[in-house]
This record gives sequence, C-alpha cells and structure tokens, in this order.
Amino acid sequence: MTLRTAGGRAGALTAIGLAALLLAGCGAADRSSGSADSAAAPPAKVAGGAPQAGEAAPGQAGAGAPDLRVDQRAIVYTGTMRVQVDDVEGAARRAVATVTAAGGFVGGDQRRSVDAAAQAELELRVPAARFTAIVDELAGYGRQQRREVRTQDVTEETVDLDARITTQRARVDSARKLLARATSVSELVSLESEVARREADLASLEAKKRRLADLTALSTITVTFVGRDASTADEEEDRTGFMVGLRGGWKVFLASMSVLLTVLGALLPWLLVFGVPVVVLVAVLRRRRRRPAPPVGPVGGGHPPTPTGPPPVPATRSAP
Repeated sequence: MTLRTAGGRAGALTAIGLAALLLAGCGAADRSSGSADSAAAPPAKVAGGAPQAGEAAPGQAGAGAPDLRVDQRAIVYTGTMRVQVDDVEGAARRAVATVTAAGGFVGGDQRRSVDAAAQAELELRVPAARFTAIVDELAGYGRQQRREVRTQDVTEETVDLDARITTQRARVDSARKLLARATSVSELVSLESEVARREADLASLEAKKRRLADLTALSTITVTFVGRDASTADEEEDRTGFMVGLRGGWKVFLASMSVLLTVLGALLPWLLVFGVPVVVLVAVLRRRRRRPAPPVGPVGGGHPPTPTGPPPVPATRSAP
C-alpha cells in the first residue's frame, strides 16, 4: 500500500514537471516571435500623433527640411545671349522655326536690315524642358559673344498661392451660403458686397497663379543676332585712348547734326509759309520810315509868312 502510494506520487510529480517544461518552451517561442515582430514593425507613435524620440516626422528629412526633388520645384529660367553670324536674316528665320517646332512661340521680333550692321533681336518663349538644348543650338548658329542664364525658384510662392486660393474659395462658398439665407434687404446688400469682394480677391490670386504657371512652363530666351561687321560690347568697353575718344566724339557729332537737320527739315515748311511774308512786311515798313519828309511851302497864295520872332524895337532920337 505504501509502495503504491509513493509510486503514484512520483508519477504525478513527473507529469507535472513535463507539463511545466512544455509551458516554458511555448512561452519562450511566443516571446521570440513577439520580439521579431516588434523589430520588423515600425515604432508606434505616441498619443496625439507626435512621433517618438528618434523618429522623423513624415515628409521631413533628418534636418527638418522639405524633401523636394529638383524636378518637383517650380523654377523660372531666363536667358540672354548675343551671337555673331554671317546671315542675320537667315539665322533669325532658323531660330523662329526651331522654337516653333519645339512647342514655343516668338514673343518679340525687332530687326534692322543694314548692310554694315545688320541686327535681329528675338524674344523666344520655349518649354522649360527644352531651354538648355535650344540655348546651345542657338549658340551654334555662329560665334557666341555673350550668354547669361538666370534662374528664380518660385516653389514657395507657388505653394503659398495654392494654400491661399483654397482658403479663399472656402470663404467665397461660406459667404454664398450666408447670402442664400439672407432675410432682409440690408443684410442682402451687405452680403452681396462681401461676396463680390471675396470673389475679386480669389480672381486676383488665380491670376497670379496662372502667371507663375506660364513663367515656369515657358522659359524666355532673348537672343541678338549681329553681322560680321558688328563689334562686341566687351571689346568696345576694353578699348581706350585718343582714337576711341575721337571716334566716339565724331559719332556724337554726327548724331547731333542728324537731329539738327531733322528739326530744320520739320520747320522749313512753316518758315516758307509764315516767315517770308513777315520778312517782306518788315522790309517795307523800314523803307517807309527812311523816306525824307516833304518841304513845307507858303500857305495862302504868296502872302509872306508871319514872323514868329519878337517885334523890332524903334530907334530913339537924342535931344539937341
């Protein structure tokens, strides 16, 4: 009886030990899988949506700057260049054809066809993606004398305009809802004025947005084609001396004489119409003034003129 009882107790203890070992193994497996899942999963955010320590906010880099790529930014390109070519007219026609084929257009065209100094100045609007390629192609038409490319980043201004337009549209909608619920004439007039003012502000913001979109979509290239006889502006600036001064003074003298002759030619018809009669009239008046006065003759048929002097004093006789 005693042996059986002891054996039963030993079997029960053995079963309990085996069960404890199995439970310990399952718990370890669960802990290992849980740690692996937590390592693979991103760290959770604290209440209120704020990231935990060491976690970067969405849309931010390590230093907190916006993560915008270059191709996502709004950049306005503006270029100015001067190219010396053999045929100015041919180069201008070729440039216009190139820009038109690329999807742009000509914003301005000024040409001066002079044999000694032919010149054509074109303002070309080209797509921003083709800006650099077209600038290089225009420079290949001849000898490039000057090139200047400027860029302006308007990304922040564009984002600000988008936010302001969204807010202004919401204000216009709310004002229209209030206008629909107006009950008196004074309230109706006041709300109509407010709706008109908000719509005008919205139209102004949308116009600015369209202007920025046009500048970023189409870049501006101002190219000047000059002939072989034209000198560069840099060479003219570098030259100094007596001959340079004499040549500049002679050019100024010729320009002044040209202006003087132009003014004289404009005044000549007026001088012929009004000046000649005035000169003739003045000459006649002067000739009349120079004529001598006629002599004054006796008046009344030969009577002697009345003396105008004092009467003669009679002579007095002396006493004997």
